[in-house]
Amino acid sequence: MEDDGFTEEHRAAAELAGEAGKVLLGLQERTAPGRERGDQGDRLSNRLLVDALTDRFPGDRIRSEEAEEVLALEDDAGRVWIIDPLDGTREFSEGREDWAVHVALAVDGAPLVGAVALPGLGVVLGTGDPPRPSPPATPPRMVVSRSRPPEFVPVVADALGAVTVPMGSAGAKIAAVLRGEAEVYVHAGGQYEWDSAAPVAVALAGGFHASRLDGSPLRYARPDPWLPDLVVCHPALRDAVHAALDAAGVGDGSQ
Repeated sequence: MEDDGFTEEHRAAAELAGEAGKVLLGLQERTAPGRERGDQGDRLSNRLLVDALTDRFPGDRIRSEEAEEVLALEDDAGRVWIIDPLDGTREFSEGREDWAVHVALAVDGAPLVGAVALPGLGVVLGTGDPPRPSPPATPPRMVVSRSRPPEFVPVVADALGAVTVPMGSAGAKIAAVLRGEAEVYVHAGGQYEWDSAAPVAVALAGGFHASRLDGSPLRYARPDPWLPDLVVCHPALRDAVHAALDAAGVGDGSQ
């Protein structure tokens, strides 16, 4: 990547996501499946990331899913780290591999820095050296929630001629698109900023398409961290995906 003035931040995001992932993997290996494993993982990773970011970037604010009180913001101005210390707590608790660690930096609302660690796969995807789109598969593959796929998914998949692939955390789903294991991820029904900030940053840095369902830009560090919908896909499928969303009646982002 060309020097964009965030070299230190790109490096820190990747290093910290990777370190937290290794710690979580060790915890997963030495504890029994169940809720207590997930709770321990959330706390342990959050403490590691918050302490490290505070030490490296003392002037920056941090918004974390696992904070006792989510950081309140009046607007999206300035620098805000947005982290999900353990994206996919359920999958982590069950001993699965499809969970992730997210570390992102939003600057004036734009997700400019991010890293997604996939410890179960031994992979860290980051904006410092983002993956680039490879030729899309035919038929395209569309990753969907294992437990709560949006009702419109079959309609969109049919319009695209896509096959659906159930998967765990949001980070794992977007990472599948970035790694060339899928071409499309669409979500509606609600997420929070920390669910997508890091993988969206990596997607945009690598030349993938990422937006709201209505095609508008994804913005972060907003006063309300609720982020209802998004689409991440191979750039060659951008128009087809949004046409399919429009045909399904969800292109306005209302669902």
